[in-house]
Amino acid sequence: MRILVTGGAGFIGSALVRHLVLDKGYEVLTVDKLTYAGTLTSLASVSDNPSHRFLRADICDQGAIAQAFETFRPTRVMHLAAESHVDRSITGAREFIDTNVLGTFNMLECARLYWSSLSPDDKASFRFLHVSTDEVYGSLRQDGFFTEQTPYDPSSPYSASKAASDHLAKAWERTYGLPVIVSNCSNNYGPFHFPEKLIPLMILNALERHPLPVYGDGGNVRDWLYVDDHARALDIIAERGRPGETYNVGGRNERRNIDVVRRICELMDAHRPNKSPHSDLITFVQDRPGHDARYAIDATRLETELGWKAQEDFDSGIEKTVRWYIENEWWWAPLKKSYALDRLGLLKASAVRTA
Repeated sequence: MRILVTGGAGFIGSALVRHLVLDKGYEVLTVDKLTYAGTLTSLASVSDNPSHRFLRADICDQGAIAQAFETFRPTRVMHLAAESHVDRSITGAREFIDTNVLGTFNMLECARLYWSSLSPDDKASFRFLHVSTDEVYGSLRQDGFFTEQTPYDPSSPYSASKAASDHLAKAWERTYGLPVIVSNCSNNYGPFHFPEKLIPLMILNALERHPLPVYGDGGNVRDWLYVDDHARALDIIAERGRPGETYNVGGRNERRNIDVVRRICELMDAHRPNKSPHSDLITFVQDRPGHDARYAIDATRLETELGWKAQEDFDSGIEKTVRWYIENEWWWAPLKKSYALDRLGLLKASAVRTA
């Protein structure tokens, strides 16, 4: 089994690569541009493994990607490379369109040309898994869940770019017959998560007794999925999923953002006690523009058809995550030197049109 993984030096991608190489024993080619959110230290455990290779390349580079297909000759493609931070997309949407839309187009085209050259048996076994997000569905009310039939209704430049890439992936399956599968996941968390996202940002700020910024009143709800559970799900979907289908991946762990932050504070009080509780650091800040109220995934199809089940609930997963950041300063400290943990995604007054 030879698997080409794009975005494999990122958060979810590196968890997937570690699973495929260390747990499954597959040959893996990791393709990553190594932007600010991708780091080879996340792949340290497989760096000397003979089953793993790394290629620094941009998924928009047709020549580099085509050559990767030709030389590695993958059995599967698992496409995770994407710009993913909503706040960054609000003030810098162009990169999201370039990578998420045009990059996905290039991956699909290179895969199609490679797949067309295969023998009938190899064609039949080839799979292209396009990994996406539940944010393409927009915002839920207080009840109900996202299913594979939920209409798309993206709210941010990020989610709009991912919605566009999902439609491209489905179109390449319907038009050309390329065996594409799409997955849409809920919010991931766990080790090796770049510190601009909510959970790692709160943990690292708490470690240094910095303010813990919470958008609005903290009432926005997310369905949290431990990253290693997601990695297992992606492997199962690529192996057993039906081309042309979508599979939603969720942890069935809905939490309000403020409750997530408070739980982190409780764990920090237990593992790194201070004179005052860490919850004193919570600071409510201006809400994100277009902030979706609630996400929640119905993962029934994945659970019943393909036999996947999350192994971590939120309590066990967040405990593991907090402990990992406390114990692994070697990974996150260098990132903090080159990345300021500042608030992103604020629109300047001059950029907002008024009536």
